[in-house]
Order: sequence, then C-alpha cells, then structure tokens
Amino acid sequence: MNVDYSTKIPNNVNLSEDRQVLKALEGWHPGYMDWWGDMGPEGFQQSLVYLRTAYSVDPRGWAKFDYVKMPEYRWGILLAPQEENRVIPFGENYGKPAWQEVPGEHRATLRRLIVIQGDTEPASVEQQRHLGKTAPSLYDLRNLFQVNVEEGRHLWAMVYLLQKYFGRDGREEADDLLRRRSGDADSPRMLGAFNEATPDWLSFFMFTYFTDRDGKMQLHSLAQSGFDPLSRTCRFMLTEEAHHMFVGETGISRVVQRTCEAMKAAGITDPTDVAKVRALGVIDLPTIQKKLNLHYSLSLDLFGSEVSTNAANAFNAGIKGRYKETQIDDDHQLKNATYPVLKLVDGVIKRVDEPALTALNMRLRDDYTQDCVKGMLRWNKVISTAGYQYKLTLPNVAFHRQIGEFKDVHATPDGVLIDDATWNQRKGEWLPSSQDGDFIASLMKPVTEAGQYASWISPPKVGIDNKPGDFEYVKIET
Repeated sequence: MNVDYSTKIPNNVNLSEDRQVLKALEGWHPGYMDWWGDMGPEGFQQSLVYLRTAYSVDPRGWAKFDYVKMPEYRWGILLAPQEENRVIPFGENYGKPAWQEVPGEHRATLRRLIVIQGDTEPASVEQQRHLGKTAPSLYDLRNLFQVNVEEGRHLWAMVYLLQKYFGRDGREEADDLLRRRSGDADSPRMLGAFNEATPDWLSFFMFTYFTDRDGKMQLHSLAQSGFDPLSRTCRFMLTEEAHHMFVGETGISRVVQRTCEAMKAAGITDPTDVAKVRALGVIDLPTIQKKLNLHYSLSLDLFGSEVSTNAANAFNAGIKGRYKETQIDDDHQLKNATYPVLKLVDGVIKRVDEPALTALNMRLRDDYTQDCVKGMLRWNKVISTAGYQYKLTLPNVAFHRQIGEFKDVHATPDGVLIDDATWNQRKGEWLPSSQDGDFIASLMKPVTEAGQYASWISPPKVGIDNKPGDFEYVKIET
C-alpha cells in the first residue's frame, strides 16, 4: 500500500490506470492551488516548514519528515488497506458484503455526508489563515501548518470520492467546496462552528481540541460505513486527525501550566483574581474556562438534533454507524432498543428513553463528551499539582445551544434554566467578552527565534520528530 508519486497527485488507488478520474482531479487541481494561495496560511507560503508527508498507509511507519514549502506539499489520495471479505457491520444490510460502488438508492444520502465532511476541511484552514502572524513559537507555527496541510489533504480525500463515484453531480460538488468561504455572508461554510472566527491561539487550541474531536467522532462513524471506499478513506484520515487533537490538548496544557507557574512565582493564591493574574502577562484560568465553554457548546451543535430520523435512516441503510460500532455488544440493528435522551419536559431538563435508532446523534455526542473529559483530567492535574483549588469543567449540554432540544432556552453552565434578561446580564461571566478578547489579543506577539516561547505558554515536553528544543521548525523568509 505504498503511495505512487509518479502522477501529479500522489495516491494509492491506481489513479494512473483510472484515466477519467485522474483527468478530473488534474482539472480540479489548479482551482485548489488558487484556493490555497488565497485562503491558506497568510505570509508563509514561501517559508520552508518541517512537515510530515504520508508515503504509506502502514500504521507502523506512514510518514516522513522534511522541509517543504507549503504550496509544494504533496497532497495525495490515501485509503487504508482493503479488508478482505468485509461485510456491512450494522443496519438492515447487516452481514452483507460491503459495497465497492455507490448503491443507487443511497446515492443522495452518501453524497451529502461526503460533502459535509469535505466542507469542514478547507473551512478550518480559512478560519486559521491569519494565526501564523502571532505564533508563540516556531514549534507552534509548524504545528499550525501541519494541521492546515492535512486538512487540505482531507479535502482531497473527499473530492476523490465525489469525482470517482458521483459523476457530474460529484464534480459540481467538488467545485463548490472551493467556492464557499468560512464566515462569508453570501456563501458560508455548511456548519455553524466552521463560520466562527479563530482570532487567537487559545481559540486555535480549543478548536483543535473540541471541534477536531467532533471530526474524530464523525470520521469514526463513517469509517464503519458499508460503502467501503468511504470507510477506507476515513480510517486513514483518523491516523492524521490524532495529531490535530494532540496540538489542542497539549496546547491548552501548556497555557494552563504557564499560568500556574507565573501565579506561583508571584505568590498569587487566588486564581480567580483576574486582574492580578493578567498583570503577569499570562491568561487567567477563568478566561480559559470561558473559551472552553464557547468551543464545547459550538462543537455540541455539530452533532445535530438529539433525535433525528436522518441519522436513523443513514444507520438503517448501512451508511453511517456508531462510534466503534464493531466493538458494541448488541444486534447492530437497534430494532427494539432505547437510549436515554436529555429533553426539555415542562420547563425541566429530564432524561427520556427514545428509540435508539432516532437517538444516534445523542449517543455519538455522549461518546464525544466522555472523550473530551480525558484531556480535561490532565489539565486539572496541572492545576492541582501547582497547588491551586480550581477545576476546568464542561458546561451543561443546555448551555449556549443553537441546535437541538435546547436552542430556544437559556441555561447557566450548571444547567439552571434562566430568562432572557438574566442571560443578557450574566453571559459575560460564562462566555468570552470583547474585553477578554482584547486582553488575549494583546498577548499575541509573534516569537520567531528558535527555542523561544511567548510569555503566556510553556515549551512542550518533547520536540516534533524528537528534535532538540532549539530546532528551527520553520525557516521564515525575511
């Protein structure tokens, strides 16, 4: 399963023998490069960056590291190895051979899922395009660019599926993926969280921790798909996605650690004394909590409504499964099963048993929340080890929601329902205010000397590819 680098588009899907698809992708390539030039990382297109590039899909060794200019990065089409005699692992077609071609009756549903997944990939590049100018270190700058080029590769992965399996419709959808823009009033990206601004590095770390983790859950669900090319595509994408969440988790850890170190050195005993902590040039823990509240609640909206017939139909059809479907001990058809869903009943938040089939979004969201908690345990360990009684926590699922059961109500992070007036009066306690944004922005000064870090973040424990602390991860053109 090594990658063929002899064509313009590196791949392990025999593109050189699939002339029609190769031609379509080569026709799409100039538009992609124009998009990357316009919407990719601003100001660093000619810099040499120490990036990893996939050259195989063998889990033991699939990437090599070297300096490359981002426009010259080899974006390729990589599918995980085909499993022999793979069967559809869930739904009404449970146990039947996995599809190698698109089943006609499920064509529209499959295409929509692929387009939505594809649309998120360039969106996050667009959201992050200005961040290079305020990077806290060359190490972080390189991590940003690694995330960006891999989101670009994930876009290629979805475009390949559209071009190969969906004919003219697929080609039109592939063109539209380059036409939409994050936050654009006339042609926005398809999902709300991908139209939000990413104004600073704390937002970037929160995004890669919370929003990319939603991506992980969606990719896991699609990796179960009865449509085998989609399953194989998502399985390899998950290999790359792990690094994006690592960037978020360790980034927030390093921010928290630096704050705790600075408070300790200054003899500050109350971590909620925001003014005193900010005077040290670090980000106070209450502001980190507010950013967490924002990004977690935006990411919950990405799962859609708690009860969804679309999710049920995709499951029944064998198109989109559950998180780690094959490891679940049940009939994989959910004929009579129920699942508890949080709902608003007579003004009170209650758990209500719903048919498990229509509650699939809720189940995936619950899996997501459990996954989010793991990293938070590590952040809180940093705080408690420093001797502070402060805990970062996930807000209640009813807090700050735009989609689903709680979109028409206001709730505190503790899940207490409140009226509009109370919300408007107190939301600045729970979500970042413009003053919080201004303070964080004031810290965002670029640090471009190898081995040096901004005042508000600690160095990482280990370098990328085991490089030493003063390694020049990005050679910035001067």
